[in-house]
Amino acid sequence: MLSNLIFIPLIGSLLVLFIPSQYKETIKVLVLSFSLAEFLLSLTLWMSFDNSSSRFQFVEVYHWIDSSNIVFYLGIDGISLFFILLTTLLIPICLLASWDAIKFNEKEYFIAFLMMEGLVIAVFSILDLILFYVFFESVLIPMFIIIGVWGSRERRIRAAYMFFLYTLLGSVLMLLAILYIYYQVGTTDYQILLTTTFDPEIQKLLWLAFFASFAVKVPMLPVHIWLPEAHVEAPTAGSVILAGVLLKLGSYGFLRFSLPLFPAASVYFTPLVYSFACLAVIYTSLTAIRQTDLKRIIAYASVAHMNLVLIGIFVYNLQGLEGSILQQLSHGLVSGALFLCVGVIYDRHHTRLIKYYSGLAHTMPIYIGIFMFFSMANIAFPGTSSFVGEFLILAGAFQTNTTVCVLSATGMILGGGYSLWLFNRIAFGNIKIQYMKAFSDLNKREFATLLPLIVLTLVMGIYPEIFLDPMHLSCNNLLAQLELGTSCSSV
Repeated sequence: MLSNLIFIPLIGSLLVLFIPSQYKETIKVLVLSFSLAEFLLSLTLWMSFDNSSSRFQFVEVYHWIDSSNIVFYLGIDGISLFFILLTTLLIPICLLASWDAIKFNEKEYFIAFLMMEGLVIAVFSILDLILFYVFFESVLIPMFIIIGVWGSRERRIRAAYMFFLYTLLGSVLMLLAILYIYYQVGTTDYQILLTTTFDPEIQKLLWLAFFASFAVKVPMLPVHIWLPEAHVEAPTAGSVILAGVLLKLGSYGFLRFSLPLFPAASVYFTPLVYSFACLAVIYTSLTAIRQTDLKRIIAYASVAHMNLVLIGIFVYNLQGLEGSILQQLSHGLVSGALFLCVGVIYDRHHTRLIKYYSGLAHTMPIYIGIFMFFSMANIAFPGTSSFVGEFLILAGAFQTNTTVCVLSATGMILGGGYSLWLFNRIAFGNIKIQYMKAFSDLNKREFATLLPLIVLTLVMGIYPEIFLDPMHLSCNNLLAQLELGTSCSSV
């Protein structure tokens, strides 16, 4: 099933490649059909998942390079399950959002999204370090093209290269660490590496090498500069998938590799992570308040939320760990929806500067109602998905380090500042008819892209157990591996 999830979109992109570019509607319908089939298949993955097991499920093993002991090893647990579901949900929404927005090279644009879907699912399901690195880096290529070719302004080439170089240079150190592990252990099989104990001093060096790659992807301070630039220049769907899925690759890397493979080093460097994450939560929240571009505000908010996720990962208890995963899912839904909302008014008026918008509550009431809902979700209003995730993270942090809990909680207060101020400026006041004279509310296609995100945000906020149950044993297992690894290293 996992190999089907990886190869269906890749096969779909190859089929679309042979369709002449003038058949635009056929290409769009075919690509959307492939992505919807992918989503339905991922739902069967969820329904077939055994919540009573902490083992990897749906395992597939294909011998790739026997002589070098490198195996195409697929499997998922409760941690990676929902990242795959989030990816397969957001891709068709991105395609639907781009239906009329892309005016040139539509075929190549839709192919890039299908390819990215297959590569991202491979990252979340691969259990071999070498192949993880290959797919982890391959995701850069379609996103680099999407930003550089279909970006909205003249700076898109610069933004695309910033995105590519920041993430690629960070990953070079991880590649060196993987090669060292391969020559020391003789394999990069994840299951075998879990039983391997590295020397504590070597662990620290390996952890830092992996940290360099994952910290850029999250992104952490001070290597976050590429993200606002990439968001502002990317098309709407590019921003949705960047915030909704690609930022999760870094936090997933910490969960899957840094903590279980280098437990002693993870504990040793925890104060470093706390320092950078708390600083990022406060600094980027304050920076978001003074932005004048709609996308930049949401981009800086994304950095703050993802650094709060890191705090949840490194508090080393069940509440923090489950809260961090839930918050990542919530962030994918809420930030993705906010970028879609920005795209709606950008498609009509071709500007994202806040000063041109005012009084939209009079002319676009349905749009403003939805924008208000996701603004409330963005500040963790009770009853929304973000509230459950942030509450669990802060509850876990309070048990481990009260100071970190208090500092990270300021992000919720500052989040209320930038989110409510932004909503107030565009929703209320007098309509600026000197800039804009024609207004239209959401059409059926735009409403259809936002509706599933509204429903899921409410469901996750009201009844989070259906999401927490599958990840419960996997998170417990991760904490047990961390405790065992720490004790072995100290001995």
